[in-house]
Amino acid sequence: MRWERHLEHSIVGLRADWLDSCSIALSWIGTLGLVWVAIAVALALFRRRPSVALTVVAADLLADLLADLGKALVHRHRPFEHQLGPPSSTHSFPSGHTATSFACATVLSYFAPRLRVPLYVLATLIGLSRIYNAMHYPTDVLGGAVLGVLVGLLVLRAARRSRHL
Repeated sequence: MRWERHLEHSIVGLRADWLDSCSIALSWIGTLGLVWVAIAVALALFRRRPSVALTVVAADLLADLLADLGKALVHRHRPFEHQLGPPSSTHSFPSGHTATSFACATVLSYFAPRLRVPLYVLATLIGLSRIYNAMHYPTDVLGGAVLGVLVGLLVLRAARRSRHL
């Protein structure tokens, strides 16, 4: 899609040293949902509710698994730009970093509704870092966000039905 390549080139064109460092750091903390698990463990300890951490880990793992499945089914090449950070050899749709981020932000928002805005802002920044780092196209990130929210809602529903919440 021409508009998408143009948008991706425009975002990559914003590169600056200080933004590069921030964007690489955002991608790094989003790897395998590390930041989300850390937030969940802190919240679980603070509230003395281990179910917070367990539910976030379940959402993280399921979102990562489904994103990997999507990449196996949709053979979309990554952008042909100079990538920042460690290179990736997998396909690009959907963004796994974004999927896990939005899945975990959705679950954490259930447990800490007052943190909903900062959680989704962080998830969005992690997703945008994937475009800025030339690892994904915008629709890869959008697809990851939609997948993540759906996974988060599904995990919350399953946890409520099993009475773990």
